[in-house]
Amino acid sequence: MIILGAGFAGLQVARRLGREYEVTLIDQNNFHQFRPLFYQVATGRLEPSAISFPLRKVFQNDSHIHVRVARVNEINTSEKRVRTNEGDFSYDYLVIATGCTNNFFGNKNFEQYSFPMKSVNEAITLRNRILLNFEDALSAPADELEEILNIVVVGGGPTGVEMVGSLAEMKKYILPKDYPDMDFSRLNIYMVEGSPHTLQNMSEASQRKSQEYLEDLGVNIWLDTIVQDYDGKLITLGDGRSIKSRNLIWTAGVMGNVPPGIPIAALVKGNRIKVDEYNRVQNLDNVFAIGDVAYMETKNFPKGHPQLANVAINQAKNLAANMSRISAGKPPKAFEYKNPGTMATAGKHKAVVDLPFMSFQGRLAWFTWMFLHLMLILSVRNKLIIFINWAISYFTNDTTLRLILLPTRKQIEIAESQTVEN
Repeated sequence: MIILGAGFAGLQVARRLGREYEVTLIDQNNFHQFRPLFYQVATGRLEPSAISFPLRKVFQNDSHIHVRVARVNEINTSEKRVRTNEGDFSYDYLVIATGCTNNFFGNKNFEQYSFPMKSVNEAITLRNRILLNFEDALSAPADELEEILNIVVVGGGPTGVEMVGSLAEMKKYILPKDYPDMDFSRLNIYMVEGSPHTLQNMSEASQRKSQEYLEDLGVNIWLDTIVQDYDGKLITLGDGRSIKSRNLIWTAGVMGNVPPGIPIAALVKGNRIKVDEYNRVQNLDNVFAIGDVAYMETKNFPKGHPQLANVAINQAKNLAANMSRISAGKPPKAFEYKNPGTMATAGKHKAVVDLPFMSFQGRLAWFTWMFLHLMLILSVRNKLIIFINWAISYFTNDTTLRLILLPTRKQIEIAESQTVEN
């Protein structure tokens, strides 16, 4: 069996089937990334190592799981082979769990000039940009100061809400102490959202409260507003307005990260792979897709499941159980998803939680958000590191992780050599 992708879904399948099948787990990185906390890396609240887990460490005691760090060049479903930059791998069963990537809606300027946040590397790049911003502001001429001190987050979903909330708290509690000679009243944080509400897919109470929290923190929220274009210094909006900014953070959309070789006929809106209720890719023999890259229509989710970690984990669990049934000669069971709820945080004591039977906001929601995220972290060591960082931040309203770590010449050369090889 080959599993493509070591995100929530791929990791779950590998861990559950490692004793029944010979599993080859292929990923471009040698580590698993905990995506829900990327924004905390970007704002200096956590180090990347706190939310990253080496794959070979995870599977040290699983001799039937073989980790390969490689980039997929093509899937040949007729020959049942996966071609990568590190060689070809044959499979009996193929599980595609490659997740999602940024959707810039075809705009090359967004892709070139904005700062996305879909990997640890992108989060570190964004952290460097944010911190260098304030260093630049100390010596910038007056006519450049506005574009340096305007930070714009595009997208009002959970990631966007959490990002602007973290930036607003940084502005309120941290930056005046780090830069006592700078006037941070000129630092403006914007959220631009195309729909009428923040957290569009949550309850009205959570939408209303999240907006209230962000406005109390001083965030400028522009709803029903579409970003039309961006040249690296000027953001043009669909209603004719514009914002000067060197800092456009992109959280506005995602699309499936589909490896080459999947037939176009199997793809649907959002560049996702259409699967049946058993996560089988239609018209492909022994090929499955799970998680964010998979699109499954069911009675309760006629437009597909939301691209959430909980969906990915549960699809992986169901697929692993079905693979065990298949090997035992038993029929598989269809995937059924019961939404346990959704949540988001806008800052300290400022969070919203929607459960199937109730919604609640505030301090209790915030502690609930922290507890559940902490439980999803893989290792005890990482749980402890994150808990200590959060505890320090809770009592001091500060962190000590605001490091500008730029790549060295050797790092750039290594990255370029890997790109050429790939």
